[in-house]
Amino acid sequence: MVRRLATVLALVLLTACASTAPEPSADDLSGNAWARASSPDGLVRETWAHQTFPGKRPSIYRHERKEGRETMKVLASSSVSMVRQVRRIEAAELGQLQFSWLVPQLMASADMEQRDFDDSPVRLVLAFDGDRSRLNAKDRVLSELAEALTGEPLPYATLMYVWCNQRPVDSVIVNPRTSRIRKLVMESGAAQLSRWLEYQRDVRADYIKAFGEEPGALLAIGIMTDSDNTGSKVQAWYGPVRHQPASVRPAAALRE
Repeated sequence: MVRRLATVLALVLLTACASTAPEPSADDLSGNAWARASSPDGLVRETWAHQTFPGKRPSIYRHERKEGRETMKVLASSSVSMVRQVRRIEAAELGQLQFSWLVPQLMASADMEQRDFDDSPVRLVLAFDGDRSRLNAKDRVLSELAEALTGEPLPYATLMYVWCNQRPVDSVIVNPRTSRIRKLVMESGAAQLSRWLEYQRDVRADYIKAFGEEPGALLAIGIMTDSDNTGSKVQAWYGPVRHQPASVRPAAALRE
């Protein structure tokens, strides 16, 4: 029951709109160089904050300069928490998401299709708005429970980019607790460990691939390393996370 409640509360934290973003606190990470590097112009307009979950030991997130990069280093030891930025990007402006990570090791027993082993050394998490009348009965109950507990409903949909132990790259994993969380596998197995990996993803196309429908507005972006289900210890590094709106044409196109 504690695990289920923590999962509900974790998703609720992602759904807050910009007007209800958390106040700066000791867990406000916006002032570090990683947060500045996550904004194309170096100006952080929305807060990056460390979000912990009731009943769960938090992972440790710290800014670190590594191999010439501004990074967010995370250490998870039987723990789970998230660094997230609350913002609103309308569906028409969804464009390219750029991110990178470095993972030294995997968790041997992790399996993201099994609710009791659903851990990942890295996750890039996107929360979306949408037509909530389309939620099934189970998801409506979860959302209502979350809203009763916290004042905020669950996101309509959550898309995660993940590193999986064994599922094929580009496969979609439906969360075992709710179909409104779907994970797109970026890497599988140990072949790419201990090296920086760079990604540029079309957010709209990936959402359609995962959910089979057009996306609503993007409400929040987060990074999350978790090892609470497997009781493991793992560390990872995240490079800056940048979203380039659809209205911003690539440099090559601008020269045409």
